[in-house]
Amino acid sequence: MSQEARKETAQDLAALVPEADLLGRIPIGYARKHLLLPCRDAEGTLFILSGRPDSSYALDEIRFLCGPARILSAPEEVILGKIDTAYERRHAPEREMVEGLSGEWDLDVEAAIEETRDLLESPDEGPVIKFVHSLIFRAIRERSSDIHVEPFEKELVVRNRIDGILYPMVAAPRKWHAPVVSRIKVMANLDIGERRLPQDGRIRIRLGGNEIDIRVSVVPTAFGERAVLRILDRSNLLLGLEDIGLPPHALTSVKRLLGRPNGILLVTGPTGSGKTTTLYGALRTLDSGTKNIITIEDPVEYQIQGIGQIQVNPKIHLTFAGGLRSILRQDPDIIMVGEIRDSETAEIAIQASLTGHLVLSTLHTNDSASAVTRLIDMGIEPFLLASSLSAVIAQRLVRKLCHDCRISYLPSPAQWKEMGLSGPPSGRFFSAGGCSSCMNTGYRGRVGIFEIMIVDERLRALILERADSEGIKSRAVSQGMRTILSAGAEKVRAGISSAEEVLRLTQEE
Repeated sequence: MSQEARKETAQDLAALVPEADLLGRIPIGYARKHLLLPCRDAEGTLFILSGRPDSSYALDEIRFLCGPARILSAPEEVILGKIDTAYERRHAPEREMVEGLSGEWDLDVEAAIEETRDLLESPDEGPVIKFVHSLIFRAIRERSSDIHVEPFEKELVVRNRIDGILYPMVAAPRKWHAPVVSRIKVMANLDIGERRLPQDGRIRIRLGGNEIDIRVSVVPTAFGERAVLRILDRSNLLLGLEDIGLPPHALTSVKRLLGRPNGILLVTGPTGSGKTTTLYGALRTLDSGTKNIITIEDPVEYQIQGIGQIQVNPKIHLTFAGGLRSILRQDPDIIMVGEIRDSETAEIAIQASLTGHLVLSTLHTNDSASAVTRLIDMGIEPFLLASSLSAVIAQRLVRKLCHDCRISYLPSPAQWKEMGLSGPPSGRFFSAGGCSSCMNTGYRGRVGIFEIMIVDERLRALILERADSEGIKSRAVSQGMRTILSAGAEKVRAGISSAEEVLRLTQEE
């Protein structure tokens, strides 16, 4: 087929609209299996898109449901994409469900779907099941990282965290609380009869053929159990170092650090700042097939081919420190410790780095210099830390401005100075607008900003002197380190983020 013919065919297929009245009578699994989808063109003519024109039995069944129709061949990936999009649009919004349902109902445990059943295949389940599935579907569609199901005295409130900010999504009658939480527990294989103790579980589902992992935490509160569902976005965990927002000079520095045979590289920042994503990107850079890489994590968020990953399990006394000791007997070249939480883990990690291993880990501090004082406060001897620490990367995730509605303006001298920029204002800043593309928030997606402190001889001398974090930071800046605020200012001047967003995340600096 010529290039012009392919282009014409693609345009014809794009103009076809799935026949909504028939989708409810054709299960999505059947449509995918046989690569069949009924559609209409602008004139109302009925077509059956088929990826297997030789499948006469399936075509006869669809014709029986649809009536007379023309058969149109299409590539498999095109049909699968149109099938997923069509069935996604059939899901009713949660608000309509809340307004349209009334009366009392009980949770039917037997109606629970299997862990990996496709969420799009369950549009006709009971009201509780449909409501919970719709919450999950909407959260994934809107790029949410967490779903908060919160009971209050007179209502059940659901909020979604999108790009780091919690937004109210739906409020339901208080009587919905118990069956909704029970449904979540059933999906996560938790004890629905236990309402006094916290429980943690995991849900694995498919949505449009994509595997989705969800971590579930349920805790008792004054008004009943509160559930938080953390949606693990595998696409983020699969990002390379080139994709997380590192500018070229910083990317070069990080790759050089990862090329060292030993030492400790720490990634710091608050919860939700993308530390795990950065570590996974580093591991993907390091995984050449010639290194023995072992990790200990809590939890293992994504399985990386060729890397040994250990899950922390306090119930059987498998802690970071205990697992790290065992890893050292596995002849590792590179070790990744999910988080340094105590002095024992820190001491073992430092000993591992001093005996010829490259160690990657995370720590909860506001900036890179504070990581040094935090470890010393844990009881680590300064001479050991000075000998082992290679670098500290502090990071934040700032929201990116929506390009469809951002508004340009000339910054004032005060705002220019507040961003840490010198001289008179030059160029333009952008602020958040609001449109349908970004759900009227003005932002869509996030990008990392980074502060990389490379430990050289001068900084080692300060560590040995037990200098405070301000002294260490000042020396690092004088030697060329760019602070998180400076990195954020670069994103603002490039029109990627707003001054308000960067200052919101760096004002403690």
